[in-house]
Amino acid sequence: MRVFHILPGSVTESDVLPVQAPGSGFVWIACGRREFELEQAALQATLQRLGGVALVDLHISDLLNNQLPSHFDYTSQYDLLVFRRLAAGQSETDLAHPGQPLTQSQRRGGPPVLRRIDTNPVGFAVFDRVLLTVHPTGCTVLEQYAARLRAADSSASRTAGVNLPTGPADLMLRIINQMVDGFLDLRRELTCQLDHWQAELLHPSTRFVNWSSLLDARMSLHQLDQICEDQRAAIQDWIESLAGWEVVEGHADHFGGQRGLELLKVRSRDVLEHTERVIHHVRRLEQNAETAVQMHFSAQSNRTNDIMRTLTALTAIFLPLNLIAGIFGMNFEFIPLLHRQTGFWWAMGTMAVIATVLTGLFWRKRYLARTGR
Repeated sequence: MRVFHILPGSVTESDVLPVQAPGSGFVWIACGRREFELEQAALQATLQRLGGVALVDLHISDLLNNQLPSHFDYTSQYDLLVFRRLAAGQSETDLAHPGQPLTQSQRRGGPPVLRRIDTNPVGFAVFDRVLLTVHPTGCTVLEQYAARLRAADSSASRTAGVNLPTGPADLMLRIINQMVDGFLDLRRELTCQLDHWQAELLHPSTRFVNWSSLLDARMSLHQLDQICEDQRAAIQDWIESLAGWEVVEGHADHFGGQRGLELLKVRSRDVLEHTERVIHHVRRLEQNAETAVQMHFSAQSNRTNDIMRTLTALTAIFLPLNLIAGIFGMNFEFIPLLHRQTGFWWAMGTMAVIATVLTGLFWRKRYLARTGR
């Protein structure tokens, strides 16, 4: 468990729960899901002291649920937001199943094969002066943002004008924005992979056989679309909740007045816009994959038609030749040219002329023309 006391100009960290509400600034309590389950009583008592209210049982169940989709809920005293992030090992450089050997494409430097996108939920309980976050085990988001807070607290960062979070809601949105950036980075790998499959699908001289891998990629895109849709719905509900926070009600005073509330809305819309960018990109990739499959089958159909046209033309060329050969092969005693010394050459010449004329005719009509690739 990590506890941060964030002031307007400094950040202090400890591993002990505070016993009273801070005189200024706010407190960020970050803990793992298993730790939250074990230290539930102590955390509830701390929230009661700092925020004046403890978490309700339903929200505790939500924070402990590892399969819960992204969603937003609220009470009169605090807000609860659950946001799913990419699990460890799902970075842009490690998308394959852990422990699996590299494929031949990967050994040649080709794109990694994305089997499944794993995500874990991160829970945020936003009080007026307290932010409680419940992370999965080994959460890199917590470590990265804690390091960012320490860097922002340095004298060089303060000189450069790097601002610390102004409140629990501001800190929550910054952490969520960092999680969304992971999905934005994932777009490059998805695009690289789909481009790889499209190139194989439309290659004229190869036969595509990796249908199972392509199906896995499309299922991953569909799964990512569902994840981001839940994220967008949760952020939209959060933005609608912000619209009800007015200075006249006193709720916005904890966030720097009306200006601080407007900055929260701007940051929330920025997170929503990033999420929608991922959704639009994923849907565009799904459409491109579907179009590539359709173009593949259209190309195969055109190739089959070209082959059948060529075979039909060849059949039409040899049909009169077979007819002539069949006539002279009849078991009759008197057939014209049959008993003449030059009969064979007349028959062969006639067959050659017919074959040449038909070949020229079909070539002129492009029945035997080489198709461009």
